[in-house]
Amino acid sequence: MQSKNAMAMNGIVTVPNGISLLRLFAVPLMLWLLLEEAFAAAFWLFLIASISDGIDGFIAKRFNARSVVGAYLDPIADKALLMGVYITLGVAGHLPLWLAALAVFRDLIIVGGAVLFRGLTGNLKMEPLLSGKLNTLAQILLAAMALAGLGLNLPVAPLTEILVYFVTATLLYSAGCYLATWSWRASGLEE
Repeated sequence: MQSKNAMAMNGIVTVPNGISLLRLFAVPLMLWLLLEEAFAAAFWLFLIASISDGIDGFIAKRFNARSVVGAYLDPIADKALLMGVYITLGVAGHLPLWLAALAVFRDLIIVGGAVLFRGLTGNLKMEPLLSGKLNTLAQILLAAMALAGLGLNLPVAPLTEILVYFVTATLLYSAGCYLATWSWRASGLEE
């Protein structure tokens, strides 16, 4: 019989999963703040949500609180937050709309590859790539800079412009890495 602690790690009831859920539930509030142009509040909420992403990962690793649910929940919360912010800021003209579209397309490639791989193998182990982590960090930095400029009136426009190109490069690199990974895994199945 499993202990309560072991069952919690295999299920939903973990501190990291709770933090990820809070981040996911913060997305509608974040989008509402952006639509209402309450950029200062949006900046602080985004900052807290972004820091929480690091905290839940640290707790999961440090205290062996990883779970199957968390392996899916954490990236879903991250994607919902970032895609919501990018699309909203892109449509409003605060970030290039093409960049928001590219970010969404990259995530569709990743999710599509995962679904296809799961369909081919009946198995899927969630493993973020280093290139994906780099891209997520770059996207967080760009969104934070854009929101800081809008909400706190900080002169970050030159840095934001540089980050647009850096995020573009990491988006393309990360998408290529995921495509290569899915292709490599699929080719291993055919042999």
